[in-house]
Amino acid sequence: MSAAPDPARLRDAATVILLRRDGGSGRVLMGQRGANAAFMPSKYVFPGGAVDAADAEVTLGPADPVSHARLGFDVASGAPGPDALLGAALRELAEETGLLIGQPGDSDIALYREAGVQPDISGLHFVFRAVTPPGRPRRFDARFFLADAAQIHGDPDDFSRACDELSHLHWVGLDEVRALQLPFITEVVLAEIASIAAAAGEGKLRPPASVPFFDNRDCAPRFAQIGAAACA
Repeated sequence: MSAAPDPARLRDAATVILLRRDGGSGRVLMGQRGANAAFMPSKYVFPGGAVDAADAEVTLGPADPVSHARLGFDVASGAPGPDALLGAALRELAEETGLLIGQPGDSDIALYREAGVQPDISGLHFVFRAVTPPGRPRRFDARFFLADAAQIHGDPDDFSRACDELSHLHWVGLDEVRALQLPFITEVVLAEIASIAAAAGEGKLRPPASVPFFDNRDCAPRFAQIGAAACA
C-alpha cells in the first residue's frame, strides 16, 4: 500500500489581489476562511489556492512580459511554468469568488467556458512571493498577482457563482483592511499593494520594480528581491 500524501508538503499556489479604484484609497477583495480550516482558520485572505496539473494545459493569451519573465526565473528547479501559475490564479479566482477576468470568447477553464468568457492575463502583475515556514499543517509556495478590478467581466459585486470556501466576500478599503483578522504575510502584502496603488495614482497599474520573496523553503529563512538586478 502506498503512503498517504503528506499534507504539509510544499505546494505551489497562486493568489489574486483585485484592486478596485473607484474612490478613496482603493479597495481589495477579501474573504474569510472557515473556523475549521486546516490552513489559516478564520483569517481573512485573498482568493487563491494550489496549482493543479491541469492548470498547465489551459490556453491563455499573452501575459505581462515583466511578470512572465520573473515567474520563470526558477523553473529549472522544478517550479511550475508561468502559464500554469497564471492559469491557477484565474481558476481559483473564479471558483472562490465567481468573478472572471476577460472578454467574450472561448476558454479551457470550466467556469469561463460556461460564461462564454476568454481569460485575459495581460493585466495580472506578479507582485509578491512567500513560502509558508516549516512546521505548519499546510505549506505553500504562493505567488501573488495584482489586477485592476476594472478588468472584471460583469458585476464586481456578484458573488453568486462562488463556492463556499470563503465566506463574507466583500470589498474593503486599504485604509480599513487591517482591522480584519489577517495573517501576518497578508499584512506585508497589503503594504506593497498600497505602495503600488499610490505610485499608479489614476493611471494604469504596472509591475513593481522588483518582487519581494519571503523564502522559507529551508530551515534558514531568506529574503530576496526577484528582478531587482534587471531593473537596476
